[in-house]
Amino acid sequence: MTTPTPTSGVHGCDIRLETRPPAPRTRPGSGTVIDLHCHYLNREVETTVAAIARPAPPPLSAPAAQSAAYNAELIRSAYAPKLSDIEVRLADMDAMGVDIQALSPSPTQYYYWLDLEQSRAIVRAQNERIAEVCARYPDRLVGLGTVALQHPQLAAEQVHHAVVELGLRGFEISSHVEGVSIADARFAPFWQQVEQLNVMVLLHPLGTTIGPRLDTHYLSNLVGQPAETAIALSHLIMDGHFDRYPTLKLCAVHGGGYLPLYMGRSDHAYAMRPECSCCANRPSDYLRRIWFDTVVYDSEHLRRLIDVVGIDRVVLGTDYPFDMGDYDPHGLIEAVAGLSAADRAAILGGNARDLLALPARQGVKETKTS
Repeated sequence: MTTPTPTSGVHGCDIRLETRPPAPRTRPGSGTVIDLHCHYLNREVETTVAAIARPAPPPLSAPAAQSAAYNAELIRSAYAPKLSDIEVRLADMDAMGVDIQALSPSPTQYYYWLDLEQSRAIVRAQNERIAEVCARYPDRLVGLGTVALQHPQLAAEQVHHAVVELGLRGFEISSHVEGVSIADARFAPFWQQVEQLNVMVLLHPLGTTIGPRLDTHYLSNLVGQPAETAIALSHLIMDGHFDRYPTLKLCAVHGGGYLPLYMGRSDHAYAMRPECSCCANRPSDYLRRIWFDTVVYDSEHLRRLIDVVGIDRVVLGTDYPFDMGDYDPHGLIEAVAGLSAADRAAILGGNARDLLALPARQGVKETKTS
């Protein structure tokens, strides 16, 4: 990935996006490389929403305020062009060896607090922009939209419009809606519609509800984000969500957080406690009905995830362009022990192609190197 000019941050640290130096790599087979976890920021929508009054949140603690200020500096100095400038994005994709990105909104643009009419206008603007950008680069970009989950019936209508009228391939949602679990029955219209249209849902948390113990050391992200994903998946599994929606296509970012590698505890509780046995099968059985991205940074962790969920349930993700992303996807996957060329091709793009229901030739290039 292209390295931004280092900028002094609020802690006196340089702002960099790389986690390991990228290197040109030969792609296994002839498959297209698809990044299923990357983000786009709609600046016009950001400006519009900033002018809408909202109750002031509680004041941040000093450590949390320090992290928030650092993030603001990152957005200003490093993220800004990468989030919204498509030409910059395409150059970075080439540097990473990525053929197609599945654009999803920046998680900061969920806006689950807007009223009904505000939500109708804002979500339409977001989804139409992503569809427009993808239409300009159909061989490099596909779109994942957003919905106003706080208004479930409207959310269902937004799903239909985005898929049928705009051609989007799925939707990104958070782990909760203003504190309400996404497994709650009130959100049934949304889940029914995405299952009916056979489009994917990308589960991506924004922050954490765990509390101020995670304010220091950016633990709200380092620990909070994976924990939020684990909590949301546990709600969905144990509430019988996948029994109600047996063909649902759900992908969890950050490798599913902490849940996939500690599922034995959930299975034990399922056998021992009545309040943990509301799903038809053992909780671990549902892991092979969920997809997981590769943003786990460590090849041994990824190897274990593959062993638990299956090679066909793992998809490439970079979390572009945020600093918690991993921008050498080929290097990470090549470092995983025991993968065949077919396994690597499946993770790099084959599984995501199936999940997104892409045409067979979309994104395929003549060159096989990056």
